[in-house]
Amino acid sequence: MPRLLIAASGTGGHLFPALAVAEALPSSWQICWLGVPDRLETEILPKNYNLTTISVGGLQARGIRKILQFLRLVFAARKVKQLNQDQKIDAVFTTGGYIAAPAILGAIWCGLPVVLHESNAVPGRVTRFMGRFCNLIALGLPPAAKRLSGCRTVVTGTPVRALFLSSQPLPTWVPSTPGPLIIVMGGSQGAVGLNLMVRAVIPLLLKEGCRVVHLTGHNDPEIKELRHGNFVSKAFSNEMPALLQHADLAISRAGAGALSELAVCRTPAILVPYPSATDQHQDFNAAFAAEFGAAVIVHQHEPHHHTLRETLFRLLKCRLYGTDSLLDPLPKMKEGMEKLAVRGSEKLLVEILKQVS
Repeated sequence: MPRLLIAASGTGGHLFPALAVAEALPSSWQICWLGVPDRLETEILPKNYNLTTISVGGLQARGIRKILQFLRLVFAARKVKQLNQDQKIDAVFTTGGYIAAPAILGAIWCGLPVVLHESNAVPGRVTRFMGRFCNLIALGLPPAAKRLSGCRTVVTGTPVRALFLSSQPLPTWVPSTPGPLIIVMGGSQGAVGLNLMVRAVIPLLLKEGCRVVHLTGHNDPEIKELRHGNFVSKAFSNEMPALLQHADLAISRAGAGALSELAVCRTPAILVPYPSATDQHQDFNAAFAAEFGAAVIVHQHEPHHHTLRETLFRLLKCRLYGTDSLLDPLPKMKEGMEKLAVRGSEKLLVEILKQVS
């Protein structure tokens, strides 16, 4: 009976791919989960995954603070080592981020195999620094391999939850009028800049007959009530598979997890990369999608600028005004998303974990 430690924490981009792998494992496997207190995993993780939390952060500070952060990392790695020994762990799987550093160090300390999944086109700092100590780095996007010299890599795609891979009915709370359905999503942490851009054009979209579902995230202080029969605003929805499958167009950040979900649902997208993302990795993710014709990139701008508005109406023109359907760009974008999609990523990762355990 293999025993696996999964280290995934913080955002949906780290947690949901790890959950997809956990759900795909044979029922005989025992799973322990390593996370951080007060993060998303404490809310959504099934109790049977035996969550253990440790305090850990990055190493961006300088001087004495960096020394203190390093000591905290060593202390966290010692906790992981003890957990591995107590739970008789056979292998470690991590999806990167801060939690990956103590997980990898703890595994090395115990002589355990490690599989690291890197979802972005630009590998994160922990992946770049510690990937060479892992048995394998599984890549969500092929361009990441160019930045990981000395590491053993394989492209697996980024796993999505099972519901994304089967047809889902449109939620009853979504407006059912005939107009194009637009889904706006900024990720589990929210996206204030993106939300402000979108709010500037929502009245125009509604006036032209569009239906809009705006998922604002939990950290948006500018939420205002707009009442309209074709508009719904929510902080979060657990029905993303259904929303994306039925959407004519999505407006989204360019995190790797969101990109994978858009791809398997074949949802054309306007991608607005988060401008403060580490190493501009969302810009590179978006550029990779745009190469397939799957998405159009709009960089974050002030609400009074018109780039997003002009892009929306260019893409929706045929559906709003009944012009020649042969000129509709959305079907070609759907084809691009289909080319971008990698289905069965979780199964590939399960086979890798079986081989190393």
